[in-house]
Amino acid sequence: MHKDEALAQLRDAAWLKRPAVVQVFELLDGSEGKTKAVGGIVRNTLMGDASGDVDMATMFLPAEVTARAEAANVKAIPTGIQHGTVTLVIDGEAFEVTSLRKDVKTDGRHAEVEFGGDWESDARRRDFTFNALYVGPDGELLDPLGGLEDCLSKNVRYIGDAKKRNKEDFLRILRFYRFFAFYGSGRPDAEGLKASVAQKSKLDQLSAERIWQELKKLLSAPDPSRALLWMRTTGVLATILPEGEKWGIDAIHGLISAERDLGWSPDPMLRLMSILPPMPEKLTELGKRLRLSNAEIDQLQKWAMVEQIDPANPDMDFKASLYWGDQSTTVSALKLSLANMRQKAPESVEAMQKAAGYARLLQIAEEWQQPVFPISGKDLLEAGAAPGPELGEALKALEERWVKSGFSLTREKLLGLE
Repeated sequence: MHKDEALAQLRDAAWLKRPAVVQVFELLDGSEGKTKAVGGIVRNTLMGDASGDVDMATMFLPAEVTARAEAANVKAIPTGIQHGTVTLVIDGEAFEVTSLRKDVKTDGRHAEVEFGGDWESDARRRDFTFNALYVGPDGELLDPLGGLEDCLSKNVRYIGDAKKRNKEDFLRILRFYRFFAFYGSGRPDAEGLKASVAQKSKLDQLSAERIWQELKKLLSAPDPSRALLWMRTTGVLATILPEGEKWGIDAIHGLISAERDLGWSPDPMLRLMSILPPMPEKLTELGKRLRLSNAEIDQLQKWAMVEQIDPANPDMDFKASLYWGDQSTTVSALKLSLANMRQKAPESVEAMQKAAGYARLLQIAEEWQQPVFPISGKDLLEAGAAPGPELGEALKALEERWVKSGFSLTREKLLGLE
């Protein structure tokens, strides 16, 4: 996109004219240049996608922001007061308003900040140039550090020395790759790559929760494959995800292609599975190390224990396996198998045939409605069966018979009434 076109797009952005946004600007003297929208919403608008939360930077200190909000009957929440952030809620929309600040002291995890200062000082404490872009209510861009050019060229570039910026918070190593996954083009910035190689060992200073949160965001990008390749090249991926080091990440390309061609929604957990070996013990260790949720660990575990699905499996046999198994896990396994075969299909007739088989089974699995077994233990008791372990065994045998019939046997036939 041309520079003039991008700037015009910013000036005409619909979000700048939303009543709630206008009210925040009016509340905090935006027309006088004391408050500006900053960060992602500005970057995204300049790149052609005017979406995201509207965050604000202001010359006012948190106490003044709060006082002005209360005087206007606007809800103010001290969500990050130690960092100068107050969240204003207007018409159900939340706006993070942060006072201009500069870092006084950092230790790689936390920063001590000093409020006040000017726009350039505030910009210099941010991570990447295209995140240090500001815009006032008139839509005019303030670009203290040349972030617009990097934004338009899709270059993820650190503000200042990359190693020094990472030392302030080593999570920026992962943020570098995450932003590249979403917004980068071509080869990542050389200084950023060098810094990640030199400082990757420092990632162990971060909490597992922060690492997983950042990795999960990266895996949610429209196409994270290039970022993952560079993370593998620099050794960053092996540092945070050693389980996938020898397994490789080549399968991610086929999955991204299948998502695009078949209309699948991006699923960070499915993408994670594609770059990991299906080994339950390793995945349990991964889940504990990265502090995944119990539901996420369970999802990985079930996937790792799924038996290889035969793409030539007859429909009825497959439906029986769906009945006894887990639908969601089966869908995940089929998607990965289908993506893998689609990737090989151009050079293999066998792979093409298998892909067709997996596609057929996937449609069945996605449309599957679990049938309800029409017999209960109470039915058997009423039919004269004696209570005890044999009752459960008899009920199980009837259920297996019902499943083998393609779920067609009626209650009466199962009970011998017909």
